[in-house]
Amino acid sequence: MFVVGSVPAMQSNVPTLEALIPAIASEFPHLSLEDRLRAIRAHIPGRIAFTTSFGIEDQAIAHALFTQALDIDVVTLDTGRLFPETYQLWSDTEERYGARIRGIVPATSEVEALIAAQGINGFRSSVDARHACCNVRKVAPLGRALEGATGWITGMRGDQSAARSGIASVAIDRDRNIVKLSPLFDWSRDAVVDYVLANRIPCNPLHDRGFLSIGCAPCTRAIKPGEPERAGRWWWEHDQKKECGLHNRPARVAAA
Repeated sequence: MFVVGSVPAMQSNVPTLEALIPAIASEFPHLSLEDRLRAIRAHIPGRIAFTTSFGIEDQAIAHALFTQALDIDVVTLDTGRLFPETYQLWSDTEERYGARIRGIVPATSEVEALIAAQGINGFRSSVDARHACCNVRKVAPLGRALEGATGWITGMRGDQSAARSGIASVAIDRDRNIVKLSPLFDWSRDAVVDYVLANRIPCNPLHDRGFLSIGCAPCTRAIKPGEPERAGRWWWEHDQKKECGLHNRPARVAAA
């Protein structure tokens, strides 16, 4: 059994990496997913973290990472409120690839304070309350997951929502001082599904029940016919930007 992520952590130094970013972005359109991930590892020094939520996109990336034994740290944000199916898929994925996926959990004291302040499901009372929950259970743990990393790989696709339509393959997240890489930025959902089926990659059975975007259980429902992919996330809110705070911080696009 191998554990991905043996590269020693180093202090991020994004300005010195900017010269490398156009080369990565220019290569991406001509490369397979496997080659894109190898290019990321070749061009970006230091620790690279891939954060997986075990959605279909993340399973495709995990497969390409694990089958190539790339030195990239695979982590997940265990909010404590994931679906049972997601936890089972976590186990199935580790067994399939003989690898450990490191879980990052929220701080106990912060979760206790959150529940004391808003109740166990108080996040439905307002957008601010929901953001507070996401900050404790996801955003703060992400900061720990990315600590000391130079690069951050995500499973974002441009056609997941209107808010994500302009995402770049490579960008600088100035707030976190990290290079953000989205190797599936130009893939359609159908292309991801085809890749997963061709490689017999384990996937969340909730996808087959209409849950196209899967997050915490209380905050996710199956979408209805004709709804956009992320409509099932925080469906009681009317804001069209369905994000939790992980991907909507200020970033400067380095290349499209």
